Amino acid sequence: MARTGNKSLQAKLVLLGDMGTGKTSLVLRFVKGQFSEYQESTIGAAFFTQVLSLNEATVKFDIWDTAGQERYHSLAPMYYRGAAAAIVVYDITSMDSFVRAKKWVREVQRQASPSLTMFLVANKVDLEEERKVTNEEGEEYAKENGLSFLETSAKTAHNVNELFYEIAKRLAKANPSRQTGIKLHSRPQETRRLFCCA
Repeated sequence: MARTGNKSLQAKLVLLGDMGTGKTSLVLRFVKGQFSEYQESTIGAAFFTQVLSLNEATVKFDIWDTAGQERYHSLAPMYYRGAAAAIVVYDITSMDSFVRAKKWVREVQRQASPSLTMFLVANKVDLEEERKVTNEEGEEYAKENGLSFLETSAKTAHNVNELFYEIAKRLAKANPSRQTGIKLHSRPQETRRLFCCA
């Protein structure tokens, strides 16, 4: 539990990556503790909020889950500009999604704030026998590009909470006055969920 008198941060977090990599499943697993085998494709973007209490701060995430289809790609900058953190997701069973993830990383590094915290996430580790992208490949690419790396499974919840807690911890440690996408509050805001852009 967060101690009283702690700082309260509001941080914009965006998920990027190819269609079918499990971005929405990761968010739903984190926010609602749910997993659905058949997740409809996100149209435009979906918005969620979730509050995490750490020892040093309470972090309220404003989470933008962006659509992976090519036709929505031009909308993405609207979501990652001014974000405090980005999660770029690929599917370990699809080399194409890994190649696309690299494009997302390059684009965000070029256009987003230099202080942005970015994670490269290899999702669907429950499908180990269908793996096309090795752990080493993901880890090496992340290291070369200054990213944090984690393998997850939205289905089994492997590393999902750890991912968001790690981001929250880093944002709480960063100097919020210098960091874009973070607002300081004297007390936590109420949590609400909205869906956008149908």
